[in-house]
Amino acid sequence: MKPAKVDVQPAERPAMENWLWVSGHGAHPARDAQADPLASSQGSWTLTQPMYSAKELDSVKVVDRPPETVGDKLAHGVVKLLRRSFDFFTGYVAKEIPKEVLEQKPIPVAELRAKRDILTDKQWLLRIILLESIAGVPGMVAGTLRHLRSLRLMRRDGGWIHTLLEEAENERMHLLTFLTVSQPTWLTRALVLAAQGVFWNVFFLTYLVAPKTAHRFVGALEEEAVRTYTHCIQDVESGLVPEWKNKPAPQIAIDYWRMPADATLLDVIRAVRADEATHRFVNHSLANLDQKYDFNPFALAEASPEIRGSVPGFTREESAEFARQTQAKLLGKNEEPGKTVNRSSSSALHLASAAPRCPTMAWRALRPQSNQPRTAAIRIRHPPPAGQGMKHSSACQVPAPA
Repeated sequence: MKPAKVDVQPAERPAMENWLWVSGHGAHPARDAQADPLASSQGSWTLTQPMYSAKELDSVKVVDRPPETVGDKLAHGVVKLLRRSFDFFTGYVAKEIPKEVLEQKPIPVAELRAKRDILTDKQWLLRIILLESIAGVPGMVAGTLRHLRSLRLMRRDGGWIHTLLEEAENERMHLLTFLTVSQPTWLTRALVLAAQGVFWNVFFLTYLVAPKTAHRFVGALEEEAVRTYTHCIQDVESGLVPEWKNKPAPQIAIDYWRMPADATLLDVIRAVRADEATHRFVNHSLANLDQKYDFNPFALAEASPEIRGSVPGFTREESAEFARQTQAKLLGKNEEPGKTVNRSSSSALHLASAAPRCPTMAWRALRPQSNQPRTAAIRIRHPPPAGQGMKHSSACQVPAPA
């Protein structure tokens, strides 16, 4: 016998205007009831949606972290080797064009390209597409391995997984953005296929054996990415890539970075560079942590874009202090005005400029009590000794992320 047919009337469903939109940055108020959320390109369809002011975009600098350990030197050496090979294959030249040439009206772009002094717009796109197709691999590999480790050991991860997956998605959004500018050739697609197959497996094995070195490698790789995008921005601003001078930003970029409708491709490249600076900062910071016991200091708040754009990364002690101040801020505790995470006499990291984020997978969990909501504690001690994790001097319980 067929089951009775049940008609669901529209009145029985929750009103659309009462829904909440949830993303990696928490629940957002529902949009205008007259708007169709499924048709809108402004939906929260990504884990994170970075936004930058003009001042924050201008604060990005080309900085390098000098290698200290054997693992650091190995990671930097591999990156330098890959960079030279990549430059040769894509015809990249970091040549400074004389000022008197740039002052000519018009600039002899065709002549400079013929002499291979500058890249064409197609050469820039080839370089960027290859770079972004590879840059999206490490975050996914590391996030997957830590996810499996969390399942295998049946314990929380300390907030690393979400940040790593955000990085992978952010790099993928870079790739999707530039694919709207131009589609790659079949040769480029074949190169991406081959490079991804090799790089995924090599990075997978590296992260299993030496996760610190793997994060240091990514940090060094992002240093080169910031350097490349800085060169690209300078070429576009100087008129050496006239095809991109006033080219409108793709709609996907306007939606993702919440740009104004009149944004240009140059604005997009500046935002991509700021993202790469963030990955540089985060991976160098994570490489300084104890990979087994330390929680992710950026699970609940990010350092300001100015810090991420100008500092290679936090030391382990700075990460612990940043997490302590974030905890105090989220719990509503009063901090002394101008309280900073000290780096040196010439540089300080201000908590006031930290960008709060929604609770994700943040801290190591305490065992939940019967009939009590699950809680977690930020555990910090200064300076945290290696191998013992960031433990607490006074554990403050807050709602635990999943």
